[in-house]
Amino acid sequence: MSVLAINKRANFDYDISEKYEAGLVLRGYEVKSVKTRHISLKGSFVTVKGNELYLTNANIPLYKHAGVIVNYNPTQPRKLLLHKAEISTLIGKSRAHGLTLVPIRVYTKRGLLKLEFGVGKGRKKHDKREVIKKRESDRKIERALKNRF
Repeated sequence: MSVLAINKRANFDYDISEKYEAGLVLRGYEVKSVKTRHISLKGSFVTVKGNELYLTNANIPLYKHAGVIVNYNPTQPRKLLLHKAEISTLIGKSRAHGLTLVPIRVYTKRGLLKLEFGVGKGRKKHDKREVIKKRESDRKIERALKNRF
């Protein structure tokens, strides 16, 4: 398993409660582009359309050896592959509880591209500040313990 892209802002902007794994529906040249690590999850999110989930606003630029492809949109929505029961529970959680589906990382598993996304609730600005303060205090404690020995 090799990680191809990480959404670094996901754990900072959201409190992730559950994580799910989904397959991605991509064209061949998009797969080659992703496997060469040309993908950005910055600002992307998972949307619900009907009874399907889509990865929206993820930037997958055109593979440089793909030739001429007319009307290619690098940020087009891409369908996610999940079981029907998982989709229905995720739709219920996102609508009823006001939770957000946030992409966390893209990786390969046995040659296939997978997306890990989480169900999260957005953090307020003061919550983010508390997280930063806690992280800084933990670092200071670690440094003090390291220097002590």
